[in-house]
Amino acid sequence: MESVPDLQKSMYKFIDGYPCVRLLNLSGVIGCSNPGREMVVAPIVRYKNAIALSQPSAVLVSSDEIQSFFTRIWHDSSFAGNIAGVIVESENEFQNKSKGFSPAGKFPLAEFAPYQNTSYEWNPIGSGIMWNAYDFPVFLLSESSTLTLQEAAIKNEKSKKAYIADVAEFDLVMQTTKAGTHDSETCLKEETCLPLGGYSVWSSLPPINVSSSDQSKPIILTMASMDSASFFRDKSLGADSPLSGLISLLAAIDALSHVDGLDDLTKQLVFIFFTGESWGYLGSRRFLYELDLQSEAVRGLNNSLIEMAIEIGSVGKGFNQGIKRFYTHTAEVSSATNETLKALKHAQDSLKSEHIIVSPANASNPGIPPSSLMSFLRKNSLTSGLVLEDFDSVFSNKFYHSHLDNISNINSSAIVAAASLVARTLYILASDNKSASGSALTGISVNVSLVEELMGCLLDCDPGLSCELVKEYISPNSTCPNHYAGVILDEPSFEPPPGYVDDMSRFLWNFLADRTSIPSENASSSCSQGCSNKGAVCVREETDGKGICVISTTRYVPAYSTRLKFESGIWTVLPPNSSDPMGMLDPVWTESNWNAIGLRVYTVQDAAYDRIVLVAGISVTVLAYLAIVTTRAVLTKALKRD
Repeated sequence: MESVPDLQKSMYKFIDGYPCVRLLNLSGVIGCSNPGREMVVAPIVRYKNAIALSQPSAVLVSSDEIQSFFTRIWHDSSFAGNIAGVIVESENEFQNKSKGFSPAGKFPLAEFAPYQNTSYEWNPIGSGIMWNAYDFPVFLLSESSTLTLQEAAIKNEKSKKAYIADVAEFDLVMQTTKAGTHDSETCLKEETCLPLGGYSVWSSLPPINVSSSDQSKPIILTMASMDSASFFRDKSLGADSPLSGLISLLAAIDALSHVDGLDDLTKQLVFIFFTGESWGYLGSRRFLYELDLQSEAVRGLNNSLIEMAIEIGSVGKGFNQGIKRFYTHTAEVSSATNETLKALKHAQDSLKSEHIIVSPANASNPGIPPSSLMSFLRKNSLTSGLVLEDFDSVFSNKFYHSHLDNISNINSSAIVAAASLVARTLYILASDNKSASGSALTGISVNVSLVEELMGCLLDCDPGLSCELVKEYISPNSTCPNHYAGVILDEPSFEPPPGYVDDMSRFLWNFLADRTSIPSENASSSCSQGCSNKGAVCVREETDGKGICVISTTRYVPAYSTRLKFESGIWTVLPPNSSDPMGMLDPVWTESNWNAIGLRVYTVQDAAYDRIVLVAGISVTVLAYLAIVTTRAVLTKALKRD
């Protein structure tokens, strides 16, 4: 060992993991945090061997045991009292995949439903554990760290020296805990938290001429969500729910972008990807609010022109024994809804060789499933809308809002089939059936390689956001994708600085601006001199510092609570407004700030044993001193006699 860092490396094992963090709303807190201002240190024990805990312990839990463990905590106070921290093994240890695991509720975001039956169970296996507050740290381990912690727990079990133990040290001190700010309004005032949110992205095909006074084309609005949630903040992939729908819609847009004669369509295609939907439909509610204000973020759109709202939900599990099956969940019956159902049937018939079946959802369902369309229906109950899903009456995704909803939970064939169905349906609707001949539809073909590439980029760490497709447009801040909404930084804007926008939103903006663009004079010139053409935007600017000017109607829309206002550098909570019924239900979610988050393992001796050693050492020293003094006295006396 040549340095202090070398000594630290030999003493401490720093553990890779994903924390459960502290979130707040107007009425309290959820999530996890150290109970006070100090780090938590406790011996590591395995849950399966911890029938009872005699002292505060760091409990190592397998993925199979998460459900039963947190259920026991709520029902066994003596057991819960000795939980110092929780460490969850990586998902590769998960054995009971048939049973599933969902920490969300049985009816996610039921309070926002546009109907009365909120006791319905769309997500029967949902436990709701992610909506509780825990005054102890919880970490999900990486695959490499799982083995380290298992070895430490086994070592503690086998150790015959009761005074030595391997311990876990948790650094999960939240600023809201330190400052005593235990709700969103207080923590925003004291600046110990930030609002959940980010930036949604919308685009149109073909681009909208915003300078024209004639904006009379009916709008077909197609939407998907880009954010997910999980018990563990940085492990929110949401492969089936909702990323399969997002990937499907991106592939459909790509397919439509290659169709000739888009300017001749009788209806305007508009696409929007919302963020913050997992936290009270932040993106869709803010979008509708901006539409009411006719703000710059939605320039070119008119709420009254939206003829039909189509949402692409979870479609990644719609594949079984060669059949791709999807379900249509509709709002109120209307002529626009009926036209959409006919268009879907027409599109299905044009894809006979693909073995795609589209069925109406069960009439006994209380209404549409949890989806962004709920925001539209709560705003206007007469909205014509449809949600395309891979399930009928209950979620087919057994890992909804779980860290286990990863790429292995979906099927690319289902996503390709949904994309093909959506692309052809939108073309039929936008052309008003007039030019939707068999040959025209056959020419609308989904790029299978693009779907597979998007799955690898957005749902896996290899290649992750370092894939060629993403790096073609942006310089990502991280490699491993994560679809947690995050927090909104500084003042919201329709032209935010790139540093305030996450990787996902920036990629979507560039991808959509590129795919929905049209050629124009000087439109493909470098952005270094600015984009002078009307309606021109700059794509790929991050990758080479120059970028290319293209004509495209692609914009960011801030996504955050309609109950929040940013003024003079401070977020404030607005009083409830009776004209905004969903806003009155808005919990106003925020995330606590923190200085550092970490987990490490090392070996310690029991403090009582250390005290015994100290006393013994002092005793030996005193006895040695007395022996020396006595011996010296005896020798001195003997020498004097001589």
